[in-house]
Amino acid sequence: MRSSSYFTLPGRRTGRPPGRRLRAALVLALAAGLTTAVPAAQAETTTPETTTAAATTVAAKPFMGWTSWSMQSSKYPGLNPKGDYSYLSEENITKQTDALASKLKKYGYEYINIDAGWWMDWKWTPQFDEYGRQKADAERFPSGMKAVADRIHSKGLKAGIYLPVGLQKEAYNNGETPIHNAPGCTTADIVYSDLRVTNGWDSSYKLDFERPCAQKYIDSQAQMFADWGYDYLKLDGVGPGSFKSGDQYNNVADVAAWNKAIAASGRPIHLEISWSLDIAYVADWKKYTNGWRIDTDVECYCNTLVTWENSVDDRFDDAPKWTDFAGPGGWNDLDSLNVGNGEMDGINKAERQTYATLWAIAKSPLYLGDDVTKLDSYGLSLLTNREVIAINQNNARPAEPVTASNPQQVWAAQNPDGSYTVALFNLADAPAQVTADWSTLGFTGKASVRDVWNKENLGTYTDKVTQALPAHGSRLFTVTPRGTALSYTATEAESPANTLGGNASIADCSACSGGKKTGNLYGGGKLTFNDITVARAGTYQIKVSYISGDPRPALVSANGGGATSHQFAATANWGTVNTVHVPVKLKAGANTITFDSGSDGYAPDIDRIEVQK
Repeated sequence: MRSSSYFTLPGRRTGRPPGRRLRAALVLALAAGLTTAVPAAQAETTTPETTTAAATTVAAKPFMGWTSWSMQSSKYPGLNPKGDYSYLSEENITKQTDALASKLKKYGYEYINIDAGWWMDWKWTPQFDEYGRQKADAERFPSGMKAVADRIHSKGLKAGIYLPVGLQKEAYNNGETPIHNAPGCTTADIVYSDLRVTNGWDSSYKLDFERPCAQKYIDSQAQMFADWGYDYLKLDGVGPGSFKSGDQYNNVADVAAWNKAIAASGRPIHLEISWSLDIAYVADWKKYTNGWRIDTDVECYCNTLVTWENSVDDRFDDAPKWTDFAGPGGWNDLDSLNVGNGEMDGINKAERQTYATLWAIAKSPLYLGDDVTKLDSYGLSLLTNREVIAINQNNARPAEPVTASNPQQVWAAQNPDGSYTVALFNLADAPAQVTADWSTLGFTGKASVRDVWNKENLGTYTDKVTQALPAHGSRLFTVTPRGTALSYTATEAESPANTLGGNASIADCSACSGGKKTGNLYGGGKLTFNDITVARAGTYQIKVSYISGDPRPALVSANGGGATSHQFAATANWGTVNTVHVPVKLKAGANTITFDSGSDGYAPDIDRIEVQK
């Protein structure tokens, strides 16, 4: 289930409107009666960094498969003939299971994930068993959920299921419903006495884990799924996140309870949480789960599955700050991948390839939302490119931007064999050239280049590769260095040789290389690095280490010349340093390099810069 429509009234649409993610946050916040739309970032996580508690064998690699929600939520003609979300049925799950098994299983796609509504009737009225647990609707799933899982397993695939976090209000039943295998416990004994609500839709009562019966309720749900044979659970509406903040929306205890219940169930179950999780709690997400949605829904809730603006392009802004937290046992989830059906996808071929490229290099789980029975030839070629799949599944860290987050971007990651995965993106609405300069990868000279999507060796390139890309287009390369590693000269932002202007000031920074940084670059604040010396004139890719809790631009110039605005992606928080490169034209000898917020702007804090020798 998703950020917009699970617990809506019949006919009411609270889905994400056209526009950017902030607008969706405002709509959801106003609907909930909140005074602020997006919770402020917190400085620290709630627990220290820990290793993933679940066995990494459950999520040793990003999972691959299919999910029902994209087609359930779409207004594409014919998908939901019985009303909203009516696509979800045993009949359609069977069709997608058979198609995935025959077309994509051999490429690694193995999960069939049943999303929200499996316990709802066609009017979206929930069904529960005598213990307050969700029960399959007899018309949607006439064979029952165990039989559905058994059939998925018979095809050599894995079965996934879904729940919202908390005790669904309709299951409370005046507090009189007994809890399975928990003598003396009823629904009155598992929630707060004031019946405070929780989750992204305020659709559930918050469980009180100070009361032992609450854990027993989660245990009973986990055991039910284990007995049915499910291999994956998506827990949705989890906070902090889902555009909600405050104690009643803090579901860390729920997630911990699910982790404990799954461990006691006797069956390995992948636990995925959703949506737009708060990065300030990433240590908790890593400790208790196998994956976490980093963003709002990718679906447009319109007459296609997605559009470029709603919200494929948002991921380029939001993914970088999460990169360091992904790895075996837990992955950054960018949401479903809808690139296989052409017209129904709602995006053109260039956008489909760019969408698939980002998901692959970010090591997001690759789960399709398309109709697998109707994949077009281009979509099938994207989904079955073994070299691209290998990039997603190998043991290298996820790629991240090595250049500033301008409309033309380069993302890269070093592979275990010393080669680099390098992606070029043109996010502008018009064609443009994009260059991957080898110096942003740490070497100079020659490198061999392979075009991954086209499975073609392009030969040797010296110092860089440049490609003309269409609007929203991309290229994906494997670059194997044949040149020389670079060395750098570093200059700290707090150096007394620098010049500060306006509001700029030096502050302590435990994560910074010299223990300090230069910040308050706003309202005309400037930081000028003096006496930056190079032997030869030319354009240099300056390595900038910076801190920024949100995306911010800076005007960068050299020697008092014209400034160029560069966008810096958000780091995880105001205590985390990231590094990107910006091009600066320098003269032989001494130079000045200035970072300027502009008269009414806010620039990131600067740790240091490094210039290649």
